[in-house]
Amino acid sequence: MGSSMRDPYEVLGLAKSASAAEVKSAFRKLAKKFHPDQSKEPRAKERFAEIGSAYEILGDEKKRAAYDRGEIDAEGKPRAPQFEGFGFGRGRPGEGQDFRSFGFEFGGEPGGGRAGFEADILSELFGGRMGARARGPSRGEDVAVSVSVPLATATGGGSARVALPTGKTLDVAIPAGVDDGKQIRLRGQGRPGARNAPAGDAIVTVHYAPHPLFKVEGRDLKLDLPITLYEAVLGAKVRTPTLSGEVEIGIPPGTSSGRVLRLRGKGLPASGEAPAGDLLATLRIVLPSGEEADLAALMRRWRDEKPYDPRAGMSV
Repeated sequence: MGSSMRDPYEVLGLAKSASAAEVKSAFRKLAKKFHPDQSKEPRAKERFAEIGSAYEILGDEKKRAAYDRGEIDAEGKPRAPQFEGFGFGRGRPGEGQDFRSFGFEFGGEPGGGRAGFEADILSELFGGRMGARARGPSRGEDVAVSVSVPLATATGGGSARVALPTGKTLDVAIPAGVDDGKQIRLRGQGRPGARNAPAGDAIVTVHYAPHPLFKVEGRDLKLDLPITLYEAVLGAKVRTPTLSGEVEIGIPPGTSSGRVLRLRGKGLPASGEAPAGDLLATLRIVLPSGEEADLAALMRRWRDEKPYDPRAGMSV
């Protein structure tokens, strides 16, 4: 009553002394190589079935022990006991064992058996989709994509065109005041489901595109604002860009380069419970381009007649 199946140790390429970890590792490697949904190996389907059957025996401690003792064959079926004198099985002559009372569990825990093993192990190898086929219909996978939107769109709302990994191209509505890193879920725009199950979703992550003037920090905006030397010395009213248009701000007389002026409420607009941010304008004194003989002469006179040290006290 020999089995038509090969020795499971031979199928998995293992010695009988192989550890449980080695058994699982060998199975994972071979299952990935011969899975019929992605393998190009000849007879992949038959080899995959053989590998699965071998792992059903060697991957279960009780079944492996029963196989090693000769109590079950390579298909997991109980072997007929051998006659020894007037008794049966492995008992001492004369003791007599009734092989009809031999029991073996093929399914293991609820949900076990062939379908259970394939769903559990293959879900580790192939991300859940292939293993889930053993259980029937399964929802499609979600897909993820990022989209970069201009600050004007992020603050005022609008739309952005998104190319999904599924090959679709969609116009996604961008709500006004959306936060950088906000995720928008598009229901049913992910991978199709298996066996008429619903499709997954598309997860679109919104990021702000770099702006030529403004740098975003939280809900505040930072801006380097160039001013002239005479505006810094004498004070002035200067036009300053904001997201909602230009506004006029005052430069106090004697302003140094690097001074920060705060324009409240001129950052990103309020969103939910988050209040509007501010615009932080850092003043940068810019000298005229080219050589200015009068300015150079004035600075030499100042250097000689009114010297000062702005770095005083910086020694360590």
